[in-house]
Amino acid sequence: MHAIEMSGLTKTYRARGGMVHAVAGLDLVVPVGGVHGFLGANGAGKTTSIRALVGHLRASSGEIRLLGARIPHELPTVIDRVGALVEQPSFFPNFTGRRNLALLAKSRGIPKSRVGAALATVGLTERADSRFATYSLGMKQRLGVAAVLLKDPEVLILDEPANGLDPPGILEMRNLLQRLGNEGRTVFVSSHILSEVQQTCDRVTVIARGRQITTGTVHELLATADAKFHVRVPGDQSERHVAATVLTNAGFEVLLDEKGELFVGVDAAHSDMVTKALADALIYVSLLAPVERSLEDVFLELTADPNASNGASPAGGAS
Repeated sequence: MHAIEMSGLTKTYRARGGMVHAVAGLDLVVPVGGVHGFLGANGAGKTTSIRALVGHLRASSGEIRLLGARIPHELPTVIDRVGALVEQPSFFPNFTGRRNLALLAKSRGIPKSRVGAALATVGLTERADSRFATYSLGMKQRLGVAAVLLKDPEVLILDEPANGLDPPGILEMRNLLQRLGNEGRTVFVSSHILSEVQQTCDRVTVIARGRQITTGTVHELLATADAKFHVRVPGDQSERHVAATVLTNAGFEVLLDEKGELFVGVDAAHSDMVTKALADALIYVSLLAPVERSLEDVFLELTADPNASNGASPAGGAS
């Protein structure tokens, strides 16, 4: 059994211009345990999919299973094992964090002892008796996660939990998500902060235009990216053009960027062939270095509109 499964999920809305497909046949499998990132550009269908997953809206077609239960019909059978933070949590600003959680626990029939445990898990014990209004945005977000943890769920579903946080707040959230995943829980988190996803998540699913583009471990996604090497040769721009011609004639995929930097598509096992091809033409390499790839690079390539012109640099990096 998987923590989350979606098969052929669609959600269609009627608009003035006709039918709009917010989700268009999404397939998704999230294994039990660890942190699973859910990535997509604005409008890709992330929040719609999550809202369907937690029963906030009904899908037009397809199947959703959460801990093996069919959603929405069997959601009551697993609801106590699942915690979700889909919208900004609301708390009483003049009540302390502890009192806010105690009131929430009482309303849900959750033992009061869970309040202290939840606060400790998110690192708010020292500020538990401060008013909510005095909390930083990062602390407010962590209190929201604490509210989700009151029932000690096996699966946590978090929609953009780091949205709007400053760097210290983002770091706090990263450490919290990693800690929850290391406890054996399944953390399913959507995010647009790709550098954080790369550092936080064990696995990632990328969607675009309502469909899955790819899924796998972060390492697998980075490994599938086309290997590129940065090449430098002595001399001016004309020398680089000569080197590019030599490498192209040798069968390599070559690109000169707008700054005149030379890149060649080759994997590490065959990078020596670049040096040999240039040396045979009496051109000697002063630098041959692999281009480091990031999840952001891969994401931008995977989700690029095939009908749009591509102005990305050969290294695929974004500033």
